[in-house]
Amino acid sequence: MISLAPTSLSNTGSDAADGVFPRRLRHEAGELLIANEPRRIAVISTGQLDCATTLGVVPVAATQGHGTGVFEPYLTHIYPHLARELGSLTDLGDRKAPHLDVFRALKPDLIFMNLAGDRKENYAALSQIAPVVVTRGKGFNWQVDFLLMAHALGRIEKAQAFLDRFHADSAAANPRLETVSFIQSNGKRLTIMGRQSFVGTIADGLGLRRPEAQSFEATSRNIEPHEIGAVAADWIVYAGQGDGLDLIRSMSGWSDLPAVREGRAVEVDYQPFFNNAGATAARIVLDQLVGLLKE
Repeated sequence: MISLAPTSLSNTGSDAADGVFPRRLRHEAGELLIANEPRRIAVISTGQLDCATTLGVVPVAATQGHGTGVFEPYLTHIYPHLARELGSLTDLGDRKAPHLDVFRALKPDLIFMNLAGDRKENYAALSQIAPVVVTRGKGFNWQVDFLLMAHALGRIEKAQAFLDRFHADSAAANPRLETVSFIQSNGKRLTIMGRQSFVGTIADGLGLRRPEAQSFEATSRNIEPHEIGAVAADWIVYAGQGDGLDLIRSMSGWSDLPAVREGRAVEVDYQPFFNNAGATAARIVLDQLVGLLKE
C-alpha cells in the first residue's frame, strides 16, 4: 500500500524554528538562504497555491490551472476571509511558459515551482528574479510538498497539525468495504485514476477497495467510451470539465451500471478531486469520501 503521508521530511526542509529568519532551506534543487519572512510569494502550480493558502499565506501571483482561472473557486468557499486576496492574484499565464516579465514587475521575494511538470529552463530564469523553492510535484507527493512549503514559509507547526488531523481522521473513518471507482473527463478524453493518483492515495489511506481495472500502480489511464467495465464498481465517483460530464454519461452501458441505477454514482467537484493536489483539496476529498462511505 502507498504510504498515506510522511510525518517529517527527509533530506529537505529547514532546521530553523517557525518564524526564524534568515533560514537555510534544502529543497529538490539544492539549498538556498531565505533572508527574510516571505511577504510576496509567487507559485507555479495550483497545488502550491492551495498549500500556501492553507498555511494562511496568499500568493501575490499564480499561473493558470488546467482549464481554469488563476485560482480554484473552492478556496474562497473554504476561506471566505481570504476571498479578496485570492481575487487579486496576478495571472502569470501558463505554468509551462510563465510570463517572466510579469514576474520581474511583481518583484516577488520567493517563488515556488515543481520538479515534475515545470520546464527546467524556467528554474534558471526564475532564479534571476527571486529565490526559487522546488517541490516534487505529482499528486501523490502533496504532503511532502506541503511540508516543504511550510518549512520555507516558517509555518511548520501549522502544516504538521493539519496533517496530524488528516491522518487521525483517516484512521478513524472505518468506511464500508466496497469498491470505489474514480473517473474524470476534460471533455476530450475519459480517464480512470490509479492508486498513485492524488485521489487514489487518499482512498488507499482510508483502506478503500478499488475495482481490479483501477488497481494499477500509476497515476491514471485513458479509456475508450466502450470500456465501461473499467468504470464498474459498487460506488462511482466522477467529475468533468467542459463537456466531460456528457462524455462520461454517454459511455456505452453507463445507465445500466448498478451503481448508476441505484444512486451510487456521485458527481463531485472536478478541481479538488482531480485537478489540484493541495492540502485543502485533500481535506475536501477525505471528508466527502468518509461521508459517502461511512458505515
